[in-house]
Amino acid sequence: MESPFEILGVSPDADEDEVRQAYRRRAKETHPDQGGSKREFQRVKAAYETISEDELDEWEERRGGPRPRPRPEPEPAEPEAFQTEVEYLEYQVLDDYGWSLDDDDLFEKARRAGLDEADHGHFVVTGDDSLLEAAEDAGQSWPFSCRGGACANCAVAVVEGEMEVFVDHVIPPELSEKGIVLSCIGTPTTETMKVVCNVKHLPELEDLWLPPRPN
Repeated sequence: MESPFEILGVSPDADEDEVRQAYRRRAKETHPDQGGSKREFQRVKAAYETISEDELDEWEERRGGPRPRPRPEPEPAEPEAFQTEVEYLEYQVLDDYGWSLDDDDLFEKARRAGLDEADHGHFVVTGDDSLLEAAEDAGQSWPFSCRGGACANCAVAVVEGEMEVFVDHVIPPELSEKGIVLSCIGTPTTETMKVVCNVKHLPELEDLWLPPRPN
């Protein structure tokens, strides 16, 4: 089992300042928001607290009296997670109103039409959540199947804003250039987005459904 000094990466002879600096370094390295794990972060914190308590006990034994206890080091502040406000519109509404994905004022028309929340509304994507995950967290019933970028069931059309998509081998390049992406593997990278969901009904995507569309 590693000693507290090994966990912090310092010598048992390190002074108080060296231990404190090592703790700060290791806390940043292991913090969940910096790619570490909660378990490892707690392990580093416990190691620092153990060393600090042992040093105080030794000092009191040598000096024959209590030493003022230092204030505990504050935990590294968690950076605020990036957020994106998404305005969405259900694709099937376009047919009902005779609208098109190419309409420049598509979302203005949707606002004026007074659609209910199932067809038009807003939600927020936080951190690294996918667009699909955030929609579900907001109570939206977006279509999906594989959740791994292997079909077009969850496809959306990005009208405004940008998304980072992890390895999309499904959407043809000519549709990707028009803003068609998979919401199950897409994470917003802009503060606002406008998307048309459920575009799997586009004729170009019907052969990419799971399960395949019956003939």
